[in-house]
Amino acid sequence: MPKVVLTGGGTAGHVTPNLALLPELYKRGFEVFYIGSKNGMEVDLVRETGLPYFSVSAGKLRRYFDIKNISDTGRILKGFLQSIKILKKIKPDVVFSKGGFVTSPVVWASWLLKIPIVLHESDITPGLANKLSLPFAGIVCVSFPETKECLSGKNTVVTGIPIRQELFGGDAATGRKLCGFTDRRPVMMIIGGSQGSQTINGVIRKGLQAFLNSFQVCHICGKGGIDENLSKLSGYRQFEYVKAELPHLFAMSDIIISRAGATTLFEIVALKKLNILVPLGKKASRGDQILNAKSFEKHGLSKVITEEDLTVDSLIAACREVLENKDLYYENMKKTEYSDSTAKIADIIQCVIEQK
Repeated sequence: MPKVVLTGGGTAGHVTPNLALLPELYKRGFEVFYIGSKNGMEVDLVRETGLPYFSVSAGKLRRYFDIKNISDTGRILKGFLQSIKILKKIKPDVVFSKGGFVTSPVVWASWLLKIPIVLHESDITPGLANKLSLPFAGIVCVSFPETKECLSGKNTVVTGIPIRQELFGGDAATGRKLCGFTDRRPVMMIIGGSQGSQTINGVIRKGLQAFLNSFQVCHICGKGGIDENLSKLSGYRQFEYVKAELPHLFAMSDIIISRAGATTLFEIVALKKLNILVPLGKKASRGDQILNAKSFEKHGLSKVITEEDLTVDSLIAACREVLENKDLYYENMKKTEYSDSTAKIADIIQCVIEQK
């Protein structure tokens, strides 16, 4: 039975695409293992699936000087040695790396042990961990055509992002019941990313009464983000984080306000949901979400508001614009090549194994 090691961690976007591959990999008779960090969010997400989980030490990689770079270098070296030991034990036929700081030592150890590596980059421009892993990968799967252009010389395939099949099985009535909503008014859902967004949360709550005049509002606000003073407000439902509920909440939603992490974008478009994107600004990121959002806007799939321009008025105006042009957005989403890629990536993994 062929063996596949999946690795990725740090944020949901580095984990859920790996988990989305599981049904397809199992269907093809692969034995699957996961390598992640000891304390990252991937620990609980992966163990819920029953997948054999191995943890390694991970250190953050930075583009700037920080005294923590010294201790983190030690953690990375430790993770590299742990990865060698784990990979020798598993003896995988291929390693599939989804990105995040935990993956670099796993990729380097795989290369040292001559284990084929397939790497996946979700964003238009590679993150630092993937940049450090690129020279060791045999095949690089990318989500955006623009990414292939900036990785010339690499064996690059545009695949899109694997999407969890359970997201397509949501029931709108169940979602409304979870939120205490009726079927007589449209629903706006706010997704601030796996960590939540104070900026988006603040604007939503500042203009909440105005939004409630037109919508019922489902607000996924992140850990510690719930405002208890608003918990009994009719037509407004808050969640810190959702798991099993998410497919039903997607199904009931008429318009989604979201950050622009690549995984969430592909999920929204695959589900054919009207959306307004508020990408994380350059002050708090490397600007990858801005590029992701601009690409989706260029293809007529999304409306974008920069974090700097986000106000109650700008969000109300954007909602109005999207709803007035909803037929065009739906048509563009039907035509898009940004589709589920589980089978395509599984084909690549299988091909790598067969060519060993």
